[in-house]
Amino acid sequence: MRYLDRPANPYVERETAGLPPGTALDAGCGAGAEAALLASLGWTVTGVDISPEAIVAAQRASSAVEWIEADLTTWHPARQFDLVTTHYAHASIPHLDLYDRLAGWVAPGGSLLIVGHADDGHHEASVRLDDVVARLAGWRIDTAIETVRGSLYDVVVRASKVEP
Repeated sequence: MRYLDRPANPYVERETAGLPPGTALDAGCGAGAEAALLASLGWTVTGVDISPEAIVAAQRASSAVEWIEADLTTWHPARQFDLVTTHYAHASIPHLDLYDRLAGWVAPGGSLLIVGHADDGHHEASVRLDDVVARLAGWRIDTAIETVRGSLYDVVVRASKVEP
């Protein structure tokens, strides 16, 4: 799926292929490519972004998604989600702190999918794989890789919240 000539991040489809569709939150959804893809795969999706321009663009990407303009550092969802995902989100707080917030929004048994810039010294918004995984102590780590995709050096972590 493409929007504004940008395809959805390929990790979304790959990492959610074995998950039963449920509720999903795309945190920092931008123009909505990933949220729209999830909706097309049967997920009930909420997309949140701080940028009003991004939300307007996202509304054109899919009418099947609930779009919310909000700051992820202060916004609180009314419920937890079966899947919370974020892709290269730029936040006003450190990324690991943002990921901690997002992890709290995952329902027991649900999944957190983080795709970020690997810390290569060139991106302001970057993280180290080991630091992300360390923040998810007590979770089942399903995927934890650093990979190169074109000119992007990515960190991809998918973790499942262990039910109490």
